Amino acid sequence: MRLAQRVDRLGTETAFEVLATVKQLEAEGKSIISFAIGEPDFETPENIKEAGCRAIQNNETHYGPSAGIMPMRETIAKYIAETRGIRVTPENVVVTPGAKPIIFHSILACVDPGDEVIYPNPGFPIYESMIRFVGAKPVPLPLVEEKNFSFDVDHLRSLVTERTKMIIINSPQNPTGGVLSKSDLEAVAELAIANDLWVFSDEIYSRIVFDSDFYSITAIPGMQERTIILDGFSKTYAMTGWRLGYGVMNPKLAQALARLETNAESCTATFTQWAGIEALTGPQDAAEAMALEFRQRRDLIVEGLNQIEGITCLNPGGAFYVYPNVTGACKKLGLADSRALQKYLLHEAGVAVLARSCFGQRNVGEDQEYVRFSYATSREQIKEGLARIKKAIEG
Repeated sequence: MRLAQRVDRLGTETAFEVLATVKQLEAEGKSIISFAIGEPDFETPENIKEAGCRAIQNNETHYGPSAGIMPMRETIAKYIAETRGIRVTPENVVVTPGAKPIIFHSILACVDPGDEVIYPNPGFPIYESMIRFVGAKPVPLPLVEEKNFSFDVDHLRSLVTERTKMIIINSPQNPTGGVLSKSDLEAVAELAIANDLWVFSDEIYSRIVFDSDFYSITAIPGMQERTIILDGFSKTYAMTGWRLGYGVMNPKLAQALARLETNAESCTATFTQWAGIEALTGPQDAAEAMALEFRQRRDLIVEGLNQIEGITCLNPGGAFYVYPNVTGACKKLGLADSRALQKYLLHEAGVAVLARSCFGQRNVGEDQEYVRFSYATSREQIKEGLARIKKAIEG
């Protein structure tokens, strides 16, 4: 029996493939320090867990509206209005089991076969996967080290054609940790308004920003109606396994996404939504402590990487990733590229990282090698991992 042709266009998230290899090696008795998976190593705060348990005990275990229960949508609307400085109502909000459905449903609802979608490269691989899956053309926007992993505005302008339908932005960004400046966002907004484009703004790391305030493109006049905000609970509140995310968009599009949610999953688990309400309205000290710890880990790993021969690392402005240039290390070891370095570090040093190729194909003219480190692990593990890498590269 043959599968549908569209399945051949579907990509994957290779971080989970590397995670499976790490688990296999650990089962064989090998010591592996993993910087591969983008998951906070903290536990979900107690007040949030208790709220979820109370909801189950209160029998909040039945179907809910596809767009999310009203108390959850009201809470999200208030939170987004306060943090983005825009007017939001529950009619703007769609709650989903995890944030990924917002990517999938938004592209399905806004993009037709043959349309073009501009997306950040290197970037979260699901963007390109979903663009291809719906039969559209992915158009990579290079994020370059020389601009602190932002983009060249003139190059962005050159990518917009009469077939462009959407621009995807992600700030703070995966895999680089880069944060787009207000002027970068204004350039995107200018193009979106002039060419009547959708903007998909992935703001999942909005609460993990270190050296500046977070700024959303929706705060720019004329952008709220054409922008889809993606946010969720996995990163800020260490709730990856709860599968709870949401999108904020204009009401007409929200109705379309709710209908897609009806067709795909029916609804998001009700008791997880009550946990989400507690996350947003309860004490924020645990989330703030996590963000502070991530900043301290960032400083530790950046300093350590820059002391290893053949590696240079910029100081990222947010998220919990660093994206060092490892071109020199590859040359020193006689390795062809960062994927070969990824394998070498895993099997020779017992350290798991993700190669550049895990985050999209190389951009035209790209000649440097990079790997991503997720520093969502303890300081002790970071120090030990850096020591192993230094020994494996320098001897």
